[in-house]
Amino acid sequence: MSRFVLWDIDQTLIEGGTATRAAYAAAFQRATGAVLERPWQFNGRTELAAASGMLREHGFDPADRRLVEEFLQFIVEELHSRAAQMRRTGRVLLGAIAALTACAAIGGVRQSVLTGNLFPIAALKARTFGLDQHLDLRIGAYGGDAMERTDLVVHAWRRAGKHCGVRYTGADTVIVGDTLLDVATGKAAGARMVAVATGPATVAELRSAGADVVLADLSDTNAVMEALFG
Repeated sequence: MSRFVLWDIDQTLIEGGTATRAAYAAAFQRATGAVLERPWQFNGRTELAAASGMLREHGFDPADRRLVEEFLQFIVEELHSRAAQMRRTGRVLLGAIAALTACAAIGGVRQSVLTGNLFPIAALKARTFGLDQHLDLRIGAYGGDAMERTDLVVHAWRRAGKHCGVRYTGADTVIVGDTLLDVATGKAAGARMVAVATGPATVAELRSAGADVVLADLSDTNAVMEALFG
């Protein structure tokens, strides 16, 4: 078997707790001098898209590249300063570690992430919640790689070719996520799409969007393995 499994992080493998909202509000004020008034919502968007959208909604120009880059850097700094809070108030979702461990035991399977998080934030969360021992973050795709989530998969494939010497396509890629954008990303890549209803979308919504398999959560490891590899 040769499979490339790409996991979403937030609401698929972990819940980040209360640190995120405070970090984004602090970063926004540092970057703009203004108060973050609108609620921050990802719903599967990349960090780049979410940050640009939030600036626009508050009257700032997202075409100002210096402002966007500064805002993103402040987000990284503020989240790192709240790592202890993230660990205290967040959690690994039920079954996530068992699923990652079971995948790692299968020969020919490589695991990484496809996430809206910037790389430093993804690495922080993986380290904070003990996911890093199961995931090869060198070959993931991240929220700074592209504006649209559907454009991320090619970056993971490129990195897998560079670091592992393996050329993956949709035929041997599995994407796991909790949002409708995760499903759209899997479909756009021609990958197998396994959705979990641990985020904002319901089982019915994920099925209607076209996920190949929809699970309520990752608690049944055998069901997860069957979903991933058939």
